[in-house]
Amino acid sequence: MHNLALSTKKASVKQNSFDPMSKRLLALVIGLTLNAFGNGLTISSNIGAAPWGASEVNLAHLFHVNIGLAMFVVGSAVAVINQLLLKKKDFLRFAGEIAFIASFSCFINLFTGFFTRIGLPQAPLAWRIAVGFFGIAILGVSISFYQRANLIMHPNDSTTNILRFLYLKNNVVRAQFINFLVPLGMTGICYLATGRVYSVNIGTLVILLVNGPMIAWTDRHLWHSLHHNVQQPKAIHD
Repeated sequence: MHNLALSTKKASVKQNSFDPMSKRLLALVIGLTLNAFGNGLTISSNIGAAPWGASEVNLAHLFHVNIGLAMFVVGSAVAVINQLLLKKKDFLRFAGEIAFIASFSCFINLFTGFFTRIGLPQAPLAWRIAVGFFGIAILGVSISFYQRANLIMHPNDSTTNILRFLYLKNNVVRAQFINFLVPLGMTGICYLATGRVYSVNIGTLVILLVNGPMIAWTDRHLWHSLHHNVQQPKAIHD
């Protein structure tokens, strides 16, 4: 883990200049599509949702609301927290994150509906585990692409980017792990309130352990010409 954390510092960060907008838009579209595809696989295979998704499912059960509403409320709250972490107002970033979370569930529904129609939830366990793990890998790849594009992204992934570049010296593994502590705590609170846990399975643990390293691996090995399109800020120490 120590060597992996050090190696993330070698990820290509293009400072003070940016990739062509056409490339960034392409990375965003590919990243968003892959992310919805990967989420569709993990949800339909029933191997366990990502920590944030699992927390939103549990909040939906706790407050007796639909998952889409829970996802939107949590995502909006995270978007506000991101503004606090930035220590400055960035309205365009905030609006982009709200737009992302408002529409993201629609894309996931398309893929989960498709995989349900072709019978993935009823497939043998071995197949569902294999497909679910493939979906987990796809999630790491997709997040790397649209984080590097740095146009709009899911509020939760934006948090990872902020922690990574402003607080943790480009260490994506630590940033992703810290990010995941919040939804794990939320799920724990829901369990204390209801006595039940939903959408938590082996896949949740795997995502917790490998998502950050998978993003770092993709940064180094896939689409080398796509840089981190950020103007490197000074690290925040106080």
